[in-house]
Amino acid sequence: SMTQQTRSTVNVLFTGAGYRVELLWAFRQAYQSLALAGSIIVTDLDPLAPALQLADRPYLVPQPTDPEYIPALVEICRRERVDLVFPLSDADLPVLARQRAALEATGVRLAVASPEAVAVTADKWLTAELFKSLELATPRSWLPAQLDPAQVDYPVFIKPRQGDAARHTFKVNNAGELDFFSRYVPQPLIQEYLPGPVITTDVICDLSGEVLAVVSHRRLETRGGELAKGVTVSDPALTAACIRVAQALPAVGPITVQSILKDGVPHFTGLKARWREGVLLGIAAGVDAPAWLLARAAGRPVELPPLGGYQPGLFVSRFADSFFLTQADYERMAGHRL
Repeated sequence: SMTQQTRSTVNVLFTGAGYRVELLWAFRQAYQSLALAGSIIVTDLDPLAPALQLADRPYLVPQPTDPEYIPALVEICRRERVDLVFPLSDADLPVLARQRAALEATGVRLAVASPEAVAVTADKWLTAELFKSLELATPRSWLPAQLDPAQVDYPVFIKPRQGDAARHTFKVNNAGELDFFSRYVPQPLIQEYLPGPVITTDVICDLSGEVLAVVSHRRLETRGGELAKGVTVSDPALTAACIRVAQALPAVGPITVQSILKDGVPHFTGLKARWREGVLLGIAAGVDAPAWLLARAAGRPVELPPLGGYQPGLFVSRFADSFFLTQADYERMAGHRL
């Protein structure tokens, strides 16, 4: 099998990488620490996407919904002899999951769950149903038709069933607001309001779904839905619950599980079937997921620490950084179409 065969080179493609520069830095460092050869190939729609600056080979591609998107990725995988594909945007996930056969025909392996699993992670109502089926605590959830605004115990949260965590998410304080936001928010889901704190857990699975590590952090501050400040925490019960979630999906590659504490008990609220930026705190705390996944892809043995064997109480305080491009730089980057 592929895991037995050792490779001297592993080429990784990150799709829809956007602004996820730090994650690509972590992979750069992993290549160095393993003394492994390989290229980081990055795709995005926008020549100004900062992650393109970290690529050995940047490529501009169409929108994931464009019929030319998968043919473009197939051509990139062939041309660059890609071994591993990690999607970094939610828009990519359903398309890559459905088109797995076309991509894997080039010899790549995709860190993408099945179309059914991706659909569960993309819809917060289906996600809540999954958590309930595992007998995990979740905030009480309703669709608007199931609620009489006069009978609701306010405040509640309203959020879109589909879509990114930060957008169109509102705390609703009374019947008037509920009536307005039920019409304003696309495909709304109403949930019991949990004040927090929010605990995010990265479950690092390999491409066969084996759990390599689990690392949790408490969110102290966010900026635009992304972690700005946080601190690692360790909770064996939460670790065990998140492993059950990964196995139930089943996960392929890394996933992120979100929970909110209520009376000290994690209530599970969300699921992403891909890397998130918060994983950088886990990497700094000793969960060297990029190195382990690259080593696995290279067919090398991996020394895994015991589950939960990372540094608790490690804080992160993140800040923005900038790349500057001249007109000539911009035009060069804009020329990286197939």
